[in-house]
Amino acid sequence: MNLGILAHVDAGKTSLTERLLHRAGVVDELGSVDDGSTLTDSLALERRRGITIKSAVVSFALDDVTVNLIDTPGHPDFIAEVERVLSVLDGAVLVVSAVEGVQAQTRVLMRTLRRLAVPTLVFVNKVDRRGADTARVRAEIGRKLTPGAIALGTVRSPGTRGARAVPYAPDDARFRDRLAESLAERDDALLAAYVTDDRAALTYARLRAALAEQTRRAETHPVLFGSAITGTGLDALADAVKELLPRATGSPEGPLAGTVFKVERGAAGEKVAYARLYSGTLRVRDRVPFGGRAEPGKVTAVSVFEQGTAVRREAAVAGQIARLQGLGDVRIGDVLGDVRDVPERHVPRHHFAPPTLETVVEPRRPGDRGALHTALTRLAEQDPLIGLRQDPLRQEVSVKLYGEVQKEVIEATLAEEFGVGVDFRETTVLCVERVVGTGAHVEVIDTDPNPFLATVGLRVEPAPPGSGVAFRLGVELGSMPYAFFAAIEETVRETLLQGLRGWEVSDCLVSLTRCGYWPRQSHAHAVFDKSMSSTTGDFRLLTPLVLMEALRAAGTRVHEPVHRFRLTVPADVFGTLLPALGRLGAEPHAPVAHGSAYVLDGLVPAARVHELGQLLPGLTRGEGELESAFERYEPVRGAPPARPRTDHSPLDRKEYVQRVTRRTQPG
Repeated sequence: MNLGILAHVDAGKTSLTERLLHRAGVVDELGSVDDGSTLTDSLALERRRGITIKSAVVSFALDDVTVNLIDTPGHPDFIAEVERVLSVLDGAVLVVSAVEGVQAQTRVLMRTLRRLAVPTLVFVNKVDRRGADTARVRAEIGRKLTPGAIALGTVRSPGTRGARAVPYAPDDARFRDRLAESLAERDDALLAAYVTDDRAALTYARLRAALAEQTRRAETHPVLFGSAITGTGLDALADAVKELLPRATGSPEGPLAGTVFKVERGAAGEKVAYARLYSGTLRVRDRVPFGGRAEPGKVTAVSVFEQGTAVRREAAVAGQIARLQGLGDVRIGDVLGDVRDVPERHVPRHHFAPPTLETVVEPRRPGDRGALHTALTRLAEQDPLIGLRQDPLRQEVSVKLYGEVQKEVIEATLAEEFGVGVDFRETTVLCVERVVGTGAHVEVIDTDPNPFLATVGLRVEPAPPGSGVAFRLGVELGSMPYAFFAAIEETVRETLLQGLRGWEVSDCLVSLTRCGYWPRQSHAHAVFDKSMSSTTGDFRLLTPLVLMEALRAAGTRVHEPVHRFRLTVPADVFGTLLPALGRLGAEPHAPVAHGSAYVLDGLVPAARVHELGQLLPGLTRGEGELESAFERYEPVRGAPPARPRTDHSPLDRKEYVQRVTRRTQPG
């Protein structure tokens, strides 16, 4: 079973992982997050900061089940690391703090787990901590996370060191009635028995079987209580994992199918890939097709996870997580074998919002520019959403970010692992451009002002938000060599990374409406004559000019990222908060009274979230609480911002043609 542990930061996720490993005998002594002695937080930076930054795989035996447990980061700045893990899970445990309750990141994670139909248990941790309120948190789970929440136990003396998690007994009539009522909502046979009060059909064994079935279908989410520090409730959690969550399926005899969810560098600098196998057997020295590349890669070493660590083996089989060496060009998200053999739910996709911040990274020593580029490229291998953006014109490199903590981690990693000291410029918000209308443009071969031996016609039109960029052929595929079509599509996607105002253009449909070329020409003795023959270069150089003219005709509008926020503030300071929200461009909804406090939801531009967090303590005597998470992109009010381009801009036709033709001329 491949099991993920997920949570909002500081809910006790890594401590829970450590307790499960100790219970299974994998570690002799419990590690401590505060002391930096946990097994899964192996990076020096993780131990020093006391947070999980990279996902880690450990294993333990649960009777006859080998559990590969994946500990994931809880801080929202590292949500990309969680995203890569989700597609390889058989089940998950979502950890909620009994003190803080359901938090912003908890809701984001649960929404995604439910959307992907990942079977999930909810574990309410820290029941022994002062301020623990298990009744409140249980109600929050049902209200904010899932209507299918079913508590399988209760807690005696919550909020004290002697707090004890107590599972409900099979002969507890009130529990059985609640269980039957909840399960009957999704089971017609149980509903009929419940309505007619057919006790013979509502045995505890029948209810427990229905609970397991609905949990595995991700329709019901059992809730358990306990403490990773004291160990109470851990036996019940382990039993629930074994009984209620599904195990890995797939035949070792089938065709090879797997996905890569993590890439790191070994001691000698070699790439090491972590892959979940869904079908088949992967052996040392096998030549493996991966990532759609023309040439397969040769696996030189295979490790699988047993009793805590990765152990060298000659082969890995379906269901296991394999640690592979030898695939030098492997990237996160690559499929091993044929993607058609990977179950639909496990095909890697983007589940969370992309990074919405960007910053320029500068080496402190000018001579480190080359080393910085190499180091950032390696970091991008491990985290593709870093999204390096090269600006050769200004000799700058930018990285995409989720937040300021991620910036601190990148700085420390570059210094400690690569010996490169860096500074960051001010973090800016990443906007996007969306197409407003429909626009088209055509450039014909051997016709002014087209200087290239190619004909390209493109039409651009808007597509639904979140759909990405689609490219469609409006001409016959056999009308010219396939390499020319491929060159046009690749260039379209590359060009759309910088729109009319320099931002990435998203959510549009680009159609190729016209094409043409000159066949290969040669003189006597078969000497190739470039001056009379079209090449892929002609199509790559012409396409940006055509696409930008089509975009001009269609028009684009700049959109900025907007966060949904939730503020909890004392009632007596509420009046001073509203003017501040107005100055930040926030759109608050109607407040809700909650005891002596107000809870206020609303939307605020992502660019102002950090400022809101800085203002809040002063406005609320330090008692205000802020949660925020990306919601969507909204049109920018006022003058739209522009971003400097990093290429020879096809928006300036004369300058563009002069530069690219000079670059391609011999000598």
